[in-house]
Amino acid sequence: MTQISDKLYCVKLTDYTANPDLTFELLSSLECYFSSYEDRESGAMYLVAYSETLEGADILAEQIERNMPFWSEAGAIFSDVERFELAREEWSEVWKKYFKIIHIADNLVIRPSWLDYTPQAGQAVVNIDPGMSFGTGQHATTAYCLKVLAREAGKSEYQKILDAGCGSGILAIAAKLLDYPTVTAYDYDQDCVKVTLENMQCNDLTADDIEVFAADATTYDAPEQFDLACVNILSPILCAHASRIISWVRPDGLLALAGILTQDFDELSKVFTAAGAVELERFTEKEWTSGLFRRKC
Repeated sequence: MTQISDKLYCVKLTDYTANPDLTFELLSSLECYFSSYEDRESGAMYLVAYSETLEGADILAEQIERNMPFWSEAGAIFSDVERFELAREEWSEVWKKYFKIIHIADNLVIRPSWLDYTPQAGQAVVNIDPGMSFGTGQHATTAYCLKVLAREAGKSEYQKILDAGCGSGILAIAAKLLDYPTVTAYDYDQDCVKVTLENMQCNDLTADDIEVFAADATTYDAPEQFDLACVNILSPILCAHASRIISWVRPDGLLALAGILTQDFDELSKVFTAAGAVELERFTEKEWTSGLFRRKC
């Protein structure tokens, strides 16, 4: 993994959206850490995204600039992208207190790499080094997908797993450690593919264990149908491409959909129902709702 330096490389932008939920959802798609502060006179919110490397900050800035038109269509008002460096000082150790061992289920645990943990019999342990970017299972939407994988593990009807929008690769890694025979993962961001491969190495997994590649959910056509697909991406993309996403799983296969604001979930469920899926369950935590769908036969 990337060595911790004495600097953080930051990308700042101004947010006039006045909708914290929308802002959080859009920036969450970058899979990075960010902080915010408000100018009470102007009403503007200043957002700062962090990277441990100059290259990572370059990627963040490019992603932000590239996504500006899409975010504008979604109702977000961002402007004034700036770059600066920040002395890490004590952050190199302080940030670790925000991460802990997560017991997803009796058979699955997520362990930050610096914490000691002795697994119980039959327990898969995913080792993740969060650094300053990518997913770790802390977010409600990722945790839901992990719970689905843990619950369905060992069932003969679920052999082929897809992790669409893999980010850190945590879902794909968990699936393989839970002994799903065939695991495939992709993300549109090449940097996510790189980090997934690094996290696989931390868990003694190779390219023979998980197929990982770069692809775009809006154009991806699965060469074969999966038994279970975990799709943790923005709800506008889910809704706009519902038929394509449903086609990734076999008839009677499962779709775990996450990354959806609670206020948007009813509409998403209607879209997927009309496109040929049946909602089996939904789970809400704070402002996020995730759901499990089955493709109609």
